[in-house]
Amino acid sequence: MTAPQDTAVRLRRLLAVLAWLAQVGEAPIDEAAARFDLTPEALVTELEMAACCGVPPYTPDQLMEIIVTDTVVSARVGTSMARPRRLSPSEGFALATSARGLLAVSGSDDSGALSRALDKLERALGGDSIAVELDAPAFLPLVRGAVEASARLSVSYYSASTDRVTDRVIAPLRVFASQGHWYTDAWCSAAGEVRRFRVDRINAAVAVEGSGGMSDAPPSGLTIGSAVEASPLASDGFGSSGEDAGMGPPGGLEPFIPGPDGRRVRLSLDPSTAWLVESIPSAGEPETVDGRVELEVVVGGDAWLERLLLRLGPDARVVEPAELRSLGGEAAARILLRYSDSESDRGEYIKDI
Repeated sequence: MTAPQDTAVRLRRLLAVLAWLAQVGEAPIDEAAARFDLTPEALVTELEMAACCGVPPYTPDQLMEIIVTDTVVSARVGTSMARPRRLSPSEGFALATSARGLLAVSGSDDSGALSRALDKLERALGGDSIAVELDAPAFLPLVRGAVEASARLSVSYYSASTDRVTDRVIAPLRVFASQGHWYTDAWCSAAGEVRRFRVDRINAAVAVEGSGGMSDAPPSGLTIGSAVEASPLASDGFGSSGEDAGMGPPGGLEPFIPGPDGRRVRLSLDPSTAWLVESIPSAGEPETVDGRVELEVVVGGDAWLERLLLRLGPDARVVEPAELRSLGGEAAARILLRYSDSESDRGEYIKDI
């Protein structure tokens, strides 16, 4: 089963395609598809969603007219999209802040196109340059150096999902910033797979000399792309915020990468809960077993799994690992105990569950 694409990403891309077509009017399908990294078939499918859409009062001049032939696509997108958009002061400030944040990243070109455009925007806003300071964790330079040198690090890491500190050897593959934090995707010796770490939760780190044991060494030539192809943890279009659940880096649809203490849990679901398959990161394709859907998910902590099982009720149960099969019932029992009036009531609640 192909994982669904992120709706917000598709919408932004469609708006970009329409804005470009509003400028050029007509273009070969192959050229338009290549410009936006789509196949010709996918481009046509995206444009079909915008056909006959428009803005109030939905008069003919405000409706989009998209014409697709065997070789050419043309569009009349209405006067509202054909002219440049005017930013409100708050929109202009948000855009300027984002741009200044990008320029604050180490290695940015202070005299490039983004910097020149930002200078114009800040003048239009009528104020001085916006100052943006990015948090730089203590071990960020060391992690970046490990990525550049393809080196390994021995780290002491605090995991929020388990509230404990563990020692492990990692081989950082890339570093990126998202939602105000720095992350590294790294091969983890303890997990034997690629894991995502928040750099500011690394309490101590030192470079590891030599090749080490097989458990410490990632596969030769490993990259994020090859790790995704080799690991069933890939799930395009998914990702939730925070290293504890796994999160896709900015830039579009990315593979799901779990946090350092993520573990696999196999769930058996009633077919009526099939929506779950498209709602949470999965670790492989769902299977039909005895009329039910079995799905493997990566769980960062018991609390998240408890909430999921309580939400699904009798329609879901844990298949593996065996020690978690009673997790949902135990969570329900704890909640019901809060509403009981006597010890005998509590005993009956637990017995029923």
